[in-house]
Amino acid sequence: MNTGLFTKIFLLFPFLIFIWSEVSIIVPESDFLEDAKVSPAKLEFFRDSIRFSVKGTIPIESAINPRNPQLKISIKSSDQMLDLGEVELRKTVSHYEYEKGYNLPYSPWMEGAFLEAQFFHGKKKSDVPNEIKILAKGVITTPLLAKVGVVNADEPIPQVGLYIPTGIITENILTAGEFLFRFDPGSSSLKLNGANQKSLTELKTFITENPSIVSFKITGIQSPEVSEGKSSKLGMDRSVVIQKRLKADGIVFRDSLMDIKSRWNDWFDFRLLLRDYEKISTQRKDQYYSILLNGTDYPTQSQQLKKIPGFDQVSRELFPKLRATKVEILAKPVSGLDQEQSASLKEALRQKEGNYNTLDQLDWAIAGETSPRLEDKAEIYSKMTELFRSALPYNNLAVVKMRQAQRTLEDSVKSRLWIDAYRLLEQALKIETNPYVLHNQGQILIFQGKTWEAYTKLSAASGLTRNPEFLKYNESLRGALDIMRGDYKLAILRFDYLFSEPGNLFNKGLAYFLAKDYANASLSFEESVMAGRNYGYGYYGLALVAALSGQDEVALIQLQKAIESSEQIYQKALIDPVFEELRQKKDFFEIFKSKGQEN
Repeated sequence: MNTGLFTKIFLLFPFLIFIWSEVSIIVPESDFLEDAKVSPAKLEFFRDSIRFSVKGTIPIESAINPRNPQLKISIKSSDQMLDLGEVELRKTVSHYEYEKGYNLPYSPWMEGAFLEAQFFHGKKKSDVPNEIKILAKGVITTPLLAKVGVVNADEPIPQVGLYIPTGIITENILTAGEFLFRFDPGSSSLKLNGANQKSLTELKTFITENPSIVSFKITGIQSPEVSEGKSSKLGMDRSVVIQKRLKADGIVFRDSLMDIKSRWNDWFDFRLLLRDYEKISTQRKDQYYSILLNGTDYPTQSQQLKKIPGFDQVSRELFPKLRATKVEILAKPVSGLDQEQSASLKEALRQKEGNYNTLDQLDWAIAGETSPRLEDKAEIYSKMTELFRSALPYNNLAVVKMRQAQRTLEDSVKSRLWIDAYRLLEQALKIETNPYVLHNQGQILIFQGKTWEAYTKLSAASGLTRNPEFLKYNESLRGALDIMRGDYKLAILRFDYLFSEPGNLFNKGLAYFLAKDYANASLSFEESVMAGRNYGYGYYGLALVAALSGQDEVALIQLQKAIESSEQIYQKALIDPVFEELRQKKDFFEIFKSKGQEN
């Protein structure tokens, strides 16, 4: 996303509101251009270009009117203009007709620009058009919302780069575990039957193998069945029961890591089950989704669902699975050097000359992985390049520089760090063809705007390993590029993993949205929101789905949540043609007005 462009748009906000809402006053439309139309009606970014056609007729009112007619097309922003030249006019008895197609390379300034038709006629040529008509306002650039690690000023810094792991620690990629405990109807009493005992055993094994817990969520769920009660108390009771059971088994964590909650009168978990339910047709699922996404309240949706043929069977098979508590864990294993090894490491780092070293390469690698500060990692990996001929220190030192680049505001420093990192990765490849090295090269190439070269690197990386955690991370970045390249269905396949990060879940929703699978798009956007309540892009995605579904009130609610989270989203929403119809409503500008007053 072009930050400079958005800054200019923000400063011109009052002007844009006036132009976009009162365009007929500033640019009066005439009979001559009344029939001028652009197809598609809203310009869209697709695979690095904007493709559209302009078509219409110009009436011949008399023998001298219009005289010497000319029609020109241009794209204009507040400070840039692209002249698309003259359109050929073909004369008939009653009118001139015209049609011309365009395929323009996209530039960021076009996002907030106008597609304009200018009509000239008269005995003398003039640079001033007789009439002007705005054919389209802005460009839909939804694919460019894909998250690829770019830093925005008011948002958390995305983590980029993958260290080559030792196998003892997975520093970059968090491991996710999900465990389900079932309950009898209306009960919060946990029975340790075969299924629940298996879940408990698997949960304990997961924690043993991944002892560094990042988050621990316990969510009590209630089925819509009458036996499940008329309040959320049962769901919370189920959460507490699981918490106590785990505590009794010695599984205790800090309060800051624990998130204990319940869901009631919420179809989210039912929709998750419905997505994988294979006993009904896709058409029948669409009936369910059209109700679950219509924005009405829970009781209304419940009544509407009961009218769908076969609902009794679906509810009989799926509702019992909602009498449950879900435990979701994010974790990573932890290891490190002992006291003696740490002392040896400090001495080796202190020695500027000579080769004082009693540690092997694995010890050094573990020290680098477990060091929390980038400066310490840089010192360790730099020393390792002197001691060992291995791709690991070159790659990992490059990752340090990549992350340092993410944290600097100076473009010249950032650019230099990207270059330094890439050179280190080239050195690593001379030693070993490694998927982590190729992934990191691909990431840097994305930041340098070389997306095709980046895609080639990422594709090669996926072909070198079957490691599921690496593939999950690499394919998610590859999928983001698929979105930007217009391969939406292929992007969906890339996201066929269990994600926990809001950015990846948003990208997954974006792939579904652009493939016009709005039901799964909405579900993924909701998952993004649940994974990061302050991550506004999930709300923005839900607003996009609601706007295209004609749910204006829902779209405004989600849009307000989105713009409150990020200045980038705030400025994006101002000019996004997807919300053009919403701009006709007073409530649209009210939510922006309230945000502006906060700033």
